[in-house]
Amino acid sequence: MSERRLFDPGLQPERTELAWRRTALAIGVGSLLALRVLPSIATAPAAQQLLLAPGIAGVAFAVLLWAGARARHRAVNRALLDDRPADLPDARLLMTLTLFVVGCGVVSAVILVVVATT
Repeated sequence: MSERRLFDPGLQPERTELAWRRTALAIGVGSLLALRVLPSIATAPAAQQLLLAPGIAGVAFAVLLWAGARARHRAVNRALLDDRPADLPDARLLMTLTLFVVGCGVVSAVILVVVATT
């Protein structure tokens, strides 16, 4: 009787990591764009500095998201190759980072509308 393995040696973990990397890259590019565009629409120096915060936070969290995706990929591969399904990590950290950055994007959009209308 052949031994049933939990892990299919397909590329699903790699595809998942690549999807998280694309998400981190999109967040990073959007944040860099925010760093470039948002301060230029404000006239007051204090407002310009305030508008830097969402972009800086977005870049920082994009880096953390990229690193988290890589660490999760390694942990998933270890757990699957060793047939230890209890050791599979969940995606709470990555989802939390993504939600935070999306929130920063929404805040940036609101600030952009407020500054542009005044």
